[in-house]
Amino acid sequence: MTSLRRLLSPEPAGIEVELRTEPARTVAAISGHVRSAGVPGWFDAAVAELDAAFGPAERTGPHGGRYANELFTDGAGAMTVFRPVREPRASGRIEVVELPAADVAVTVHTGPHDDIQVTYGRLGAWVVTHALGVAGPVHETYLPGAGEQRTEIGWPVFKVVREVVGGVT
Repeated sequence: MTSLRRLLSPEPAGIEVELRTEPARTVAAISGHVRSAGVPGWFDAAVAELDAAFGPAERTGPHGGRYANELFTDGAGAMTVFRPVREPRASGRIEVVELPAADVAVTVHTGPHDDIQVTYGRLGAWVVTHALGVAGPVHETYLPGAGEQRTEIGWPVFKVVREVVGGVT
């Protein structure tokens, strides 16, 4: 109910967005085809399995996820939850995955995920107005820290770079 109210009457429309390139990297990951209703349970189990396999001393960054567009548009789709670690290795459902570099428009959602679609909507509107969106999975990074839950959302974009040639742009 809260998320429906925020969709119909969102808070201030301003959104901070950063355009950046996510580097290619090798991670430990669990992937699957998941129905929308099963996402929370599947996600929690994947995070627990990754954390059990890689202790704190092996971790080099926070959990992240890549989610196929079909998960949002069709109610089911591919999900990959990953953890950057010093030496990724396969075990059980865990695979070693090469994440390709990607240009993304990034914003941060603060708070629980029950209304994250509002932030997705604002970021999507920003991309339509300010960038060229491209097909590809959306990226999430679950930022560590005390206090409120924070999720960095990355929307794939085509990055246009101004080049300076002979002092002329």
